[in-house]
Amino acid sequence: QVQLVESGGGTVQPGGSLRLSCAVSGVTFERYFIAWFRQVPGKEREGVSAISSADGSTYYASFVKGRASISRDNAKNTAALQIDDLKVEDTAVYYCAGRPSHGGSHYYAGPLHKDEYDDWGQGTQVTVSA
Repeated sequence: QVQLVESGGGTVQPGGSLRLSCAVSGVTFERYFIAWFRQVPGKEREGVSAISSADGSTYYASFVKGRASISRDNAKNTAALQIDDLKVEDTAVYYCAGRPSHGGSHYYAGPLHKDEYDDWGQGTQVTVSA
């Protein structure tokens, strides 16, 4: 059974940093695409960042580019997302998502498209407030 568990959310002041973690079980992690999404009430879930399994290619949404860093540790079956210079508008529930790579590096819908991923965590709340 595939399980993704996020941690690391919380409340932080504008300009601060957070590091979110995603622990994955039930898959062959080194052949598993990982991404982070976020959602606020009343809005669509949007892609924040993604990292492939084949070559570790990374992808970032324009609203976090230059402020975020995604990584993965295949030995520990974990992925992480560091976001610096947090803004009030970064407030959202952040979700870890994934799918098996099926041995390739091709994305069908796109690395930051929610339809790309089969498996989802329960989410962790990030609140940026003064």
